[in-house]
Amino acid sequence: MITREQQYYEPPANAVAAVGRRVLESLQGTGRALVLLFDAILQVPYALSRKNRADVMQQCFVVGLKSLGVVTVVGAFTGMILALQMGLGLRLFGQEHLVSTLVCNGILREMGPFMAGLVVAASVGSAIAAQMGTMTVAEEIAALDVMGISVPRYLVMPRLVALGVMMPALTVYMDVVGLLGGAVVGATMLGVSPESYFDGVFRHTYNKDLYVGLFKAFIFGLVIVCVSCYQGFTTTEGAVGVGRATRRTVVVSFLLILTLGYFVTRLFYQ
Repeated sequence: MITREQQYYEPPANAVAAVGRRVLESLQGTGRALVLLFDAILQVPYALSRKNRADVMQQCFVVGLKSLGVVTVVGAFTGMILALQMGLGLRLFGQEHLVSTLVCNGILREMGPFMAGLVVAASVGSAIAAQMGTMTVAEEIAALDVMGISVPRYLVMPRLVALGVMMPALTVYMDVVGLLGGAVVGATMLGVSPESYFDGVFRHTYNKDLYVGLFKAFIFGLVIVCVSCYQGFTTTEGAVGVGRATRRTVVVSFLLILTLGYFVTRLFYQ
């Protein structure tokens, strides 16, 4: 099991040595987090066993249903903002009817998985980090190790399965809500009828955009569970450390979602 040992170093000789030490520590942390993720992936076949089924379903409920309210609001206003900004630009050229195509492509390919990832990272990811961090500082993780209970199977795997399944589902839901929000703006502010709007959506939408968005959502789910569990398991210094781990989880998850989202788009659309 991953723990953060208290290590005492001599002060760095200069700024270059300090930067090098931070880089090495970051690489070591990344390696440990990936090992944790790999160990949890190996436990996925046990997800539907009698002992783990209830935990997996509970985590699916937490990730999916409890996030619907925030996802609905964020998805609706994301679609409305995209439709308004793009529609005002298209109005200059008399092409308001194309707003549905642009909104659909933008939501399916980028904004749907991106905004869903940010919402889940901020709500679910931070909660996982806080829970795992509290268990770590209370030495409950160490007690599980002593009892011979596999921590990756008992704690990480149910959350991994839940995020891997529910992130694409939440993304599809956000896509639908965003398109409906765009339709409202198109009908009320741009003079685009709902019939014309959805005709453009279905006529000019490519399956590749949807598949790339779902793939991004799945990757974002893995990132969130990996970062949040690792930060929780490496928590030290009691309650202060739990707060620090929660903040790091949100910041690192946001940065990785932005970075990986760019590279996935470049991979499929270069």
